[in-house]
Amino acid sequence: MSGRRTDELVAEIEAVLFAAGKPLSAREIAAALGAEDAHPVQRAVRSLEESYQDRPGALEVRRVGDRYALQLKEHYVPTVHSVTPLEMSARTLKALTLIAYHQPILQSMLVRMLGDVAYEEVQHLRGLGLVKTEPKGSTLELGTTKRFAEYFGIPSGRTEEIRRLLEQKLGVPSPPAPSPPVAPVPAAGDPDAPGTGPSAPASGPTAAPGSDAEASAETAASPASST
Repeated sequence: MSGRRTDELVAEIEAVLFAAGKPLSAREIAAALGAEDAHPVQRAVRSLEESYQDRPGALEVRRVGDRYALQLKEHYVPTVHSVTPLEMSARTLKALTLIAYHQPILQSMLVRMLGDVAYEEVQHLRGLGLVKTEPKGSTLELGTTKRFAEYFGIPSGRTEEIRRLLEQKLGVPSPPAPSPPVAPVPAAGDPDAPGTGPSAPASGPTAAPGSDAEASAETAASPASST
């Protein structure tokens, strides 16, 4: 590594990223170059990233978590749709399903679900034109594209329609409905509780046990049963 000039190292890193076709960490790049020290690689890959920012063209070097990828700029992704084969492994399809169902979803959340392979899968799906990405703080916000809806025959690109299709055709379970908030019950004899205590005035008529008013209150407080 010490015998390489900086511009030569930058070119070699560019070649490695191009050949990999997926995001690589500085350590992975260093290993591919047969180097033990990743620090020079870290500096060189940043130099490569800056050089792509200053040049016109369809490619860019983007940092993806702690990895780097040589990829198409978002603007040019639709241009290559007609020549991009849609080949997906089970792992890729799983990542796409999670993105489609939970969109908009942060890439950091997808990493929690799938592990570090999520970075690679996002790049692959983005290259296929099925997923779009938007910077969101230090991570990316993920969602499906119009091509996703067209490819899977979904008449609408609306998130609700996509979720419904995934539930019906793929058996993806719908998320449980949130439970209604439960009001805290004051302890018996608590003088600080509103409406309690010997001197507290009555706030209104009290329903007798078993009365219609009490039954109505219980019905309103219970979650609606599914039909």
